[in-house]
Amino acid sequence: MTRVLSGVQPSGDVHLGNYLGALRIWVSDQKEADAFYCIVDLHALTKENDPAELSRRTLDMAAVLLAVGLDPDVCTIFVQSHVAEHTGLAWLLECTATMGELNRMTQFKDKGRDDESVRVGLFAYPVLMAADILLYDTDRVPVGDDQRQHLELARDLAIRFNGRYGETFTVPEAAIPKVGARVMDLQNPTSKMSKSVLSPQGTVLLLDDPATIDRKIRRAVTDTETEVRYDPGTKPGVSNLLEILGAATGRSPEDCAAGYSAYGPLKSDTAQAVIEMVAPIQERYRELIADRNTLGQVLIEGAAKARAVATTTFERASQAIGLLPPPWEGRLREGREKFR
Repeated sequence: MTRVLSGVQPSGDVHLGNYLGALRIWVSDQKEADAFYCIVDLHALTKENDPAELSRRTLDMAAVLLAVGLDPDVCTIFVQSHVAEHTGLAWLLECTATMGELNRMTQFKDKGRDDESVRVGLFAYPVLMAADILLYDTDRVPVGDDQRQHLELARDLAIRFNGRYGETFTVPEAAIPKVGARVMDLQNPTSKMSKSVLSPQGTVLLLDDPATIDRKIRRAVTDTETEVRYDPGTKPGVSNLLEILGAATGRSPEDCAAGYSAYGPLKSDTAQAVIEMVAPIQERYRELIADRNTLGQVLIEGAAKARAVATTTFERASQAIGLLPPPWEGRLREGREKFR
């Protein structure tokens, strides 16, 4: 089975675009690949966080992943910081990467290159991302355009390490993600829906209550025309509503457009379809978040399954680079065998 890895930061609340554009696809992918889904809490440390809030968001994200349909008996769901080999391998790869490579990372240029107070973690986090990928002998990584450069770094580091120290890492390939719904901001339909607080009324959160979802969608920006048609170029607001309605009802946006001659009914039906779609997710989320013991057990078992793979890769890499194996290595191997 092809091994696939994807990660999500526990930063902000999950919104409709996250679900329709990515998480719903993860649910379908989990039965077609050996899928590892990681809550990358260490990446969240590159900016200021309230410690209690980070812990809460991490647990919330785990509950959301289970609520949308990820099955821990089918895929591996775990928290990045629960597998210590992520940071261990990141150091080995930092000693393989160069300053020039990291200086060329576009996101660092955009977010902090000229800021002397920027955290070192922001500069080095593409190497941690490479470790996330390489630890699991990942074959394919679904990436959007904003992360493609980071995957190329992971590939370069794997090839360089293999060339210097012998075949150690699987060199991952980029996978074009399956096409999910392209959900735009309801108030600014030329921009993608995001977690940004700059447009709270334009973002439908997965856990918004029905009244809030209805209000946000009914207030969505459209245009001064009256014709309902799917035309993202000239009618982005209307097309966004049709995209959301189609994703929620299993139809194409063009098919949805054929049933309307006014914007009011389109907004009403879109709101109702979204409310019905997220209702079982919200119910399952409430059950999970109220049962912290069960949720914690899922993460314990997920970390153990992840470590069964990660420790093997890390030992292979550390010995290849010349580090002395620990005297308790045999006991670690015995523990891993329980999860194979």
